[in-house]
Amino acid sequence: MGLTSKIFKTVDDIPKSYWNNLNCALNPYYSLEFLKAFEVANTTIECNYIFILKNKEAIAFANTQIVTIGIESITKNIRMSHNIRRLVNNLFCKNQIRVLFCGNVFLSGEYGTFIKANQPKVKTFKTIAKAVKSLYKCKRLHAIFIKDFEDESLNTTDHLKSFNYTAMHVEPNMIIHLKPQWTSFKDYTNALKSKYRIKANRADTKSKILEAKLFNAEAIEQYKDELQSLYQNTINNADFNAQILNLDTYAYLKSTFKDQFIVKGYFLNNKLVGFLSAMQNGSNLDAHFIGIDYTYNKTYAIYPRILNDYVRLGIKTKSQQINLGRTASEIKSTLGAQPKLLTCYCRHKHYLPNQFLKPFIKNIRLKSFKQHHPFK
Repeated sequence: MGLTSKIFKTVDDIPKSYWNNLNCALNPYYSLEFLKAFEVANTTIECNYIFILKNKEAIAFANTQIVTIGIESITKNIRMSHNIRRLVNNLFCKNQIRVLFCGNVFLSGEYGTFIKANQPKVKTFKTIAKAVKSLYKCKRLHAIFIKDFEDESLNTTDHLKSFNYTAMHVEPNMIIHLKPQWTSFKDYTNALKSKYRIKANRADTKSKILEAKLFNAEAIEQYKDELQSLYQNTINNADFNAQILNLDTYAYLKSTFKDQFIVKGYFLNNKLVGFLSAMQNGSNLDAHFIGIDYTYNKTYAIYPRILNDYVRLGIKTKSQQINLGRTASEIKSTLGAQPKLLTCYCRHKHYLPNQFLKPFIKNIRLKSFKQHHPFK
């Protein structure tokens, strides 16, 4: 019997039997609770949940989100000639574009699709691609973006090229692999070469005046406006951001996932000047968004302290690795993080503009950075 697809607009409409069949909720990013937190708190995003069925039983899942992005926020940080920039802007009406993302636009990593073990991967993935096509055929959209795949998945995901997608690399996730013998931050810093150990210790010294507090759901709600403002600061400094997260999401996540979801605030004389967030995902710790008051960042080393504290959290939770996410790759490499390449696939909704877009996508070059090797 062939594979079929069903699409739901809200988590509440998805039959529980589908989740039971997939047995994917051990990963928090595929859980009903996680998806619902983003859906409920971010009402400007149109969500669709695709399920692939075999004999009426769910064997695969894909999460899609439709967002609106200013085209200039995409092209402003990409090296290109004036004529090419004008062509790209014209392809997308010089204004805002509606993009269908397959994958969570707020996560960096391979969390957009799930295929149950022992199922035909290529056939199932092609069925997901057909379901995505049925979505964008009936939606007012400009582009489709399917994200973020690790190299091990490319034998399957490269079949998207037969659907006229073009592959492109995006900034890598920066991963720190923790050694089991590191039971304290001191153990970790002792493993560093002298200049990197001095750098880590200096960040702690400069930030010593900061009072760090773990937030519960009530504290997140209490400081929501300040958290949102600090997060906006980091977004404004980023080269590119597809969408702004409503931090009501964090109150939902904290209420649901308790200690598994971490939000930590940094106070200077009772003023919130920074925060970090993270999710414990099995044996891994995943860094999520941060927020910084840049007025105080240089004096009190807020960002380097946040990076140090991610290492502390990873050690405390006995994680095997810490995913520090994308951006600021060089400074993250000074802590021992190594890049893990990610591939995405993009296409314009319409055939002719897509033909113009393909060579542009193929010629996008990532910003290079110096990879440090801080361990002895």
